[in-house]
Amino acid sequence: MSLAFIIFLVAWIAGMVCTFLPAVPATLIIFAGAAIAVLLDGFQAGADLPFLLGFGLVTLLVMSVDNVASAWGAKKYGGGKEAMWGAIVGGLLGMLLGPLGLFVGPLVGAFAAELLFARKPLEDAGRSAWGTLVGILAGIGAKLVLHFVMGIYTLWRLWEPAQRVVGGG
Repeated sequence: MSLAFIIFLVAWIAGMVCTFLPAVPATLIIFAGAAIAVLLDGFQAGADLPFLLGFGLVTLLVMSVDNVASAWGAKKYGGGKEAMWGAIVGGLLGMLLGPLGLFVGPLVGAFAAELLFARKPLEDAGRSAWGTLVGILAGIGAKLVLHFVMGIYTLWRLWEPAQRVVGGG
């Protein structure tokens, strides 16, 4: 195994564990590990630049899963546009409060938006907040799967026997 393979493997494992810690940018850890590994492996613009650009785009998309999932959950459980926007704004504001804020922010945002702006009863606002929690948990699950796929693909690229099979080394 090459140094690049080992460095990425460590970053990937750290990112997989950090997927469950809301304030830690797990996807960025995995991306940084891939970028460092590619540089250590002898960067070749023709093969590595498209890989890093694609990986960067996937990284940005995966990082948005949290907000999209919480808004989806609010909507799925009967929340209106107000709950969706409340979950998104609450999630963004929650980031300022640390790890717990990333869970609590979207719930409070959806709940408050349903009560204050949509003028829904307490029970309906609570259902929207519950949906936000379901969405957050679904988002964590989706990120876990995406992180797994990102890692397996990158490990395959860096694995020396695989490079010989596909003609990369």
